[in-house]
Order: sequence, then structure tokens, then C-alpha cells
Amino acid sequence: MIKESQRLKVCRIAIVLLMSSVAWASVPDEQSIALKPSMEQRFASNLATKFLTNWHYKDIRLDDTLSSGIFEGYLELLDPNRSYFLAADIASFERFRRALDDALRHSDLAPAYEIFNLYSERVQQRVSHARALLKQPFDFTVDEYYSFDRSEAPWALSEAELNEIWRKRVKNDYLRLKLTGKEAEAIVETLDDRYVNQERRILELKSPDIFQFFMNAFAQAIEPHTGYLSPRSSENFEISMKLSLEGIGALLGRQTEYTSIQQVVPGGPASLDGRLQAGDRIIAVGQGHDGKMVDVIGWRVDDVVDLIRGPKDTVVKLEVLPEDAGEDGPSVTIDIVRGEVRLEEQAAKSDIIEVPRDGDGPLKIGVIDLPVFYLDFNGRATNRPDYRSSTRDVRRLIEELKAEGVQGMVIDLRNNGGGSLLEATTLTGLFIDQGPVVQVRNSSGRISTEEDTEPGMAWDGPLAVLVNRYSASASEIFAAAIQDYGRGLVIGETTFGKGTVQSLLDLDDYAPSDSPSMGQLKITMAQFFRVNGGSTQNRGVIPDIRFPSAGDPEAYGERSLDNALPWTQIEAADYQTSGDLSQMVAVADFRYQGRASADREFAWLMTDIEEFNQEQDSTTVSLLESARREELDEKETRRKERKEQRQGHGPLFDDEDRVSLDADELEEAPQDGAEDDEESTDDDRPDLLLRESARIVADMVELSADHQTLVQQFSTLNRQHQGSEKIN
Repeated sequence: MIKESQRLKVCRIAIVLLMSSVAWASVPDEQSIALKPSMEQRFASNLATKFLTNWHYKDIRLDDTLSSGIFEGYLELLDPNRSYFLAADIASFERFRRALDDALRHSDLAPAYEIFNLYSERVQQRVSHARALLKQPFDFTVDEYYSFDRSEAPWALSEAELNEIWRKRVKNDYLRLKLTGKEAEAIVETLDDRYVNQERRILELKSPDIFQFFMNAFAQAIEPHTGYLSPRSSENFEISMKLSLEGIGALLGRQTEYTSIQQVVPGGPASLDGRLQAGDRIIAVGQGHDGKMVDVIGWRVDDVVDLIRGPKDTVVKLEVLPEDAGEDGPSVTIDIVRGEVRLEEQAAKSDIIEVPRDGDGPLKIGVIDLPVFYLDFNGRATNRPDYRSSTRDVRRLIEELKAEGVQGMVIDLRNNGGGSLLEATTLTGLFIDQGPVVQVRNSSGRISTEEDTEPGMAWDGPLAVLVNRYSASASEIFAAAIQDYGRGLVIGETTFGKGTVQSLLDLDDYAPSDSPSMGQLKITMAQFFRVNGGSTQNRGVIPDIRFPSAGDPEAYGERSLDNALPWTQIEAADYQTSGDLSQMVAVADFRYQGRASADREFAWLMTDIEEFNQEQDSTTVSLLESARREELDEKETRRKERKEQRQGHGPLFDDEDRVSLDADELEEAPQDGAEDDEESTDDDRPDLLLRESARIVADMVELSADHQTLVQQFSTLNRQHQGSEKIN
């Protein structure tokens, strides 16, 4: 699963393509020479075509239908917001729509280069127009709107129509900077530099870059986790796989014109710093504490990676728009000391949450936070007695928590993108007796099963697995097995839904020894299935108890990706469940809903989600300055009110609740009467969803101990449900 999870995530750095607006100004004529494919690229395309059509898990037919998908994907890759090409350009390209399959059979890359060369011309024209607009004043008292999402809009019919689109775009760029307090001269300089730098990156592209774009359009027309890595991307991939990248420990991707944080790597500098989060968008990068911030809106992802990467122990500054911030921000600047991802920082950690009870002492609920499914392969292969693995560490933590008298347990897999398949299997074995954990079907249809063969359980008490939309791969295998065996409840959001396995093929292994490096292919070769026969692919693992979730679930994870493999199923494996938790789920969910409806923090969370959803649904923004300032003022007022309410409300837990700290944390905790940092109120609060997960497990402890209470409450819920059906 290393190749299926960590490689997938890391490849996002390496193969994410140019998918945003770009620009430049006066450039020497020789830089505008039309690009052409080389003989080496023709040979590489021949190899890639054979591998993709014969080795992929999906049954591939190189026909007109696939050709049309490649055509659409290539255009979307180059001009996703439909801001450069005219409708007439697209009409002229239509002759390629059903011809790319034949072109690939004959290693003919000319169509891809013809399309790109016209794209390059259109970029230069658009940027020339944008820079000219900066020399004219803008009237921000006009009530008009800019459509920032044109991904599904018609292509502009004329140059005049495209000019109007760009007038509003540049006006919006100007207004966004004006709202941050920048002076007019500084705004013009920033935007002019942005457009110049963006176009330069287009005109600096060489033939291998165009080849990578087109081959990825081909690969991703088949399936989203399949891709081509150019020699440069392959090098980035290898660096990242060794976990020795001297940077911030974050995986980057593309979100419209922004470079976004796809994942904060556990154990890396950004993870330890804690301020950078998945979904944040990078808008500028600076070197050192005092270095000039370089605007990176519209940059290629690998160029942003190069800017962030640097020597260990040096500082990089990032200006980011948080995920929950709108187009206007506010942005925040984060300074992070570069370093290496350290295995010890990825290791599982434990804590104890004490949940109060009426009339009795609090229930101790153990929490194990597992950022990744890790395994020291070399140590295991050489039989080192002290080799590290997530299973070994979690087993040790379970014993420590049992010694502390915990009565229930939460395994926190939020943001855990996966890791070792072996570890997913052995870790599941800590909570089931024996049996199959996951089924794997390869491209030939052969099904194999990964099993827990060790009898007994390290923990056989009440259990919950906490997941979110970023829990993927090995996390989904573990959560699905716990759910299928009836060993515990899955709580949180529907998981990512990545149930496929990728392998790397080095094209150099199939080329003449004296040929230049040809890059690598990442091909989906197998699919995971739960022991109940259903796939984790696409649908993910659906929680037994759902927590509030921002955004449309269909817009996240595997189900949001074009050409993703569908959910499917095979025969169930031969396994024995631990019991039926349906009654437990119904009663625990009812109690949770009751607490949430009366909880101020949950009310604030729901308000935040509602506001986030409203912003996500909008594809336009006002260009009326007074309206934009009013929106920003309202957001700031709400933020201040929320902060004041939280300060007056006290801790997230009731006074009698307590979060256990280890010895080091107790030494650092403020003593009674000590002056707390005014800005720490929000960041240092206990985790709302983790707290509620502990309370749900506490309910499971109580209901398990008192079966009569469970039956009575479940019967009551059934009667209420039947009554509501009759009324309806």
C-alpha cells in the first residue's frame, strides 16, 4: 500500500499539471518558436500507449470514445476556465476529437503540439490586453459581477467578448489587493509582475513539458490515478518517497488558479507547526523572515514546489488563503522552518479523555491518533527486534491505556491517507480475533485475501474509528473491516473512497540503453474489496454516525474525480462477525444528536458550515467595492463576536470534564492565575469532534454494561419512528 497511498499522494507534487491562467509580456522572438515533438517522445508515447491499453486494471479500448475524452481533458488541462481559447479555436480543433486514438497508434504527437502552440499565442494576446488594462482606472462604484468559475461556460464567441471577461478579471484582481490595503502603485506592480511571471512560465516550457501534458490527458482519460511522470517529475517523486525532501512536508495540488495544500504530511515541519491545513491556498512565497513575497497565483505546481523547497533549518514564508476563507480572504502569513519528515513524528500517540457521568466518577476513554500506516520494511526484513511499525506501537499504547483503566477506545484516523497494506491488516488484527481483512482483485480478475492469522485481540472492548474525507486507502481498509466485523462504530465523514492500487513502470527499462530518460508511468493495477464484498472505491466508508460536514460530499474524494472507477462488489469473504451493533448505533446516534442540538460549539460549527457552503455554491463575486467591504466587515464582526463568546463560555468541556495530559504537557500547562496568551483561545481548545467521539464511546460502554437500557431505548426509538411514519 505504500505504492498505493504515499506514492499517490506524493505524485500529486510531481504530476499535477498546469491547470490555470498564465501570462507574459515582451519576449525575444526565438522563445515563441513553435514546439515540436522529438523522436524520443514518439518512442516513449508508443511504449506508454501499449502499457496503458494492455496493463491497466480497467479494460481499455483505444477508440473514438477514448479519443474524445483525451481531447476534452487536454483542453481542460490547458484552459480550464475557458479564458484563452475562442469558440472558433475549439471548432478548428474538432478534427482531432476522434483522431487522437489513431494518432497515438502511430506515435503521432503533432495534434497535441498544434493545440498547445495556438494556446501559447492566445496567452500572449490575453496578457498583453491584461497589462494594458492596468494602465487604465477602474470604477468600483459600478454594480457588476465577475464570474470566476467559467469551467462550464460557453467558449467566448469573439475577441470582444473575451476582452470583457478579462476586463472583469483584472478589475477583480485589482480590487482584491485594494481590499487588503495596498496602494494603487503597489497593486499595479504586483499584478503586472504576476501576469509577466505567469506567461514567462508558458514560454519557458519545452517539448518534454508538452509531452507530459498530453500523456497525462491520455492517462487520466482512462482513470484519475493513472499518470505519466516526466524525468523531472520522476526525480521529485523519488525525493519525496525517501521522505528526505528538505521543505515543509506538504503535498501540493492545483485548485483553479491557486496552488492548494492537498495534505500536510504527518511528522513534517508544517504538521509540527500546525497552522497550515489541507485545503489552504498558497498565494505568495518568500524566503527568510524578511524576504520579498513572490506572488505565485497561476504558477505551475512544480515551480511552487521548487520555490518552497530549500536547505534545512532555513525559513520559508507562505501567504495563504485558508480553506474556509472566501476570494477576498483574509489571508494569513505563515513562516515555517524547513526540515525533514521524521518517522518518530509520524508515530501513533495516545491520550485519555475523561467523560463525566451522573453520580459516578468519569469514564476514561483512550484515544490513539494514527497519522499514517507506517512500517520499517528494512528492519522487518532483517529481523531487527526494535523495528518500528504502526501495529507494534498501537499494541504498546493499548497496553498502556489498559493499565490506566480506560473503558473504551477511539482510533483517530482523520487525515490519514494510508500507507502499508500489511500494517492495515495487522492493525485490524489487534481488534478482531482472526479472519480476512481485505480482498484484492488484480487486472486479470484474480482475487487474493489479506488475513489476520494471529488469534486473540489486544482490545476487545467498546471501540470507535474516527474518520474524515481525507481518510483514505489503508485507513478505509481498517475502518471497513472494523465496521464489517461489528467490532466498533465508524464515526465522522464519509471517507475519500480510494480503493485502487498503483504501480510504477520505468519506461527506461524498455528503451535502448543510450536513449535519454523517458520518465515513468503510474498505472492502476488492482482494486480493494471489503470482506463483505463491497468496494471501498468511489463510495468510501460511510460512517455509522455522521458528523457535520462542510460542502457537498459528492464534490470531495474519489467520487468527484473524472473517470474514477465505479463502486462494485464481489462475493463476500468467509468471516465471522463479532455481533450486531445496529441497536447500539441507533441509541448512540440519538444521544449524540441530542447533545449536539444543545451544544453551543456545535451550533457555531453548523453556522460555519452554512456560511462555507454558501460561498462554495457561488461562482460570481461583486465588483462593487462597497459591497465587498461590507462582506469583509461582516465576517470580521462575526469572528470577533465568536471569540468573545468563546472567552466567556469557558472551556469546551464542562468544568468537571478533563483532558488527560502527559508529564511534559503538564509542565508546560499554565498554572492557576497564570496569564494566558490572548490569541490562544481558539487554537488551544480541545477538539470538538474528538470530544464527542469519546462521549459516543462512553455511551457504548454504558449500553454494553446495561443491555436492558439499550433494549428499552431502542424500543422507544422504534416506536417514535413508527409513529412519525404514520403521521407522514
